Amino acid sequence: MSKMDRFDNIPETALAWYRAGKGAALATVVETWGSAPRRVGSQLAISGEGEIAGSVSGGCVEGAVVAEALEAIAAGKPVVLHYGVSDGDAFAVGLACGGTIRVLVEPIGSVMPEDLLADLVLARDARIPVAYVTGRDGQRLEREGHGARFRMDRSGFEEDGETFVAIHNPPLRLIIVGAVHIAQALVPMARIAGYDPLLIDPRESFASEARFPGEIVLHDWPDEGVRAFGLDARTALVLLTHDPKLDDPALIEALRSEVFYIGALGSTRTHAKRVARLQEVGFSEADISRIHGPIGLDIGAAGPSEIAVSILAEMTRVLRKGA
Repeated sequence: MSKMDRFDNIPETALAWYRAGKGAALATVVETWGSAPRRVGSQLAISGEGEIAGSVSGGCVEGAVVAEALEAIAAGKPVVLHYGVSDGDAFAVGLACGGTIRVLVEPIGSVMPEDLLADLVLARDARIPVAYVTGRDGQRLEREGHGARFRMDRSGFEEDGETFVAIHNPPLRLIIVGAVHIAQALVPMARIAGYDPLLIDPRESFASEARFPGEIVLHDWPDEGVRAFGLDARTALVLLTHDPKLDDPALIEALRSEVFYIGALGSTRTHAKRVARLQEVGFSEADISRIHGPIGLDIGAAGPSEIAVSILAEMTRVLRKGA
């Protein structure tokens, strides 16, 4: 199965340029004020030959950043850049959005160690959440101690105002069991919200290319499908078939994993029966409480599209608030 993960590949590109002998730097938005075009943590990779990948301002100041980065690469020193609409140079290069940004440029090798960047790339490839921390004490990678930042995908300065934490989370994934009408609405909504969706349904008449054009669809039995795809803390599972023969195998796999969200379609009565079945096979009350059933926030949804909205809203609440 090909990966759907949509990492931006900016650190990977910078590492490749550096190892190709071109020299490279990573520019990171470390602070913003007002209506800045990119959020804190956004990155731009620059090669010593002037090639770029990514963005720190949506095109407004990239040219100026590249020029500064080339000087930083040559000097082997970091540089902090500040652009705002009131700055003549920034306005000249197009930052007219009314925002202000601060950008940290770190040349690879001389400032950001090559082996540390390589470890970051390996963690990203393995879908391991990791924080790149830089400050007076140098640079390091951390996997613990930044719970709120990981949950909110929020890079930023620590309270000391000097230590910057860049969060590298794996892309969000959504596994949907049941290629029904709700799934037809949920898949495009989830993609807009930043998820890579996967549909699993052994019923080929439901999970057809005609009904889900261009989407990744598995016709495997659901438990086999979720095992093949993988379940982790950046994955949500939504069960939509109403059929225990299809829903339960995937549900059991999910309860044994770290998926951050499990939602199952069905009435309160249907969910009570589901709970009883899970208790019979040995799941505890705490295990079963992870399941959101009936699925979705209670917004009075009518019809597949509104139910999809309620599901995505509940997924977002659980992801960001943990409840």
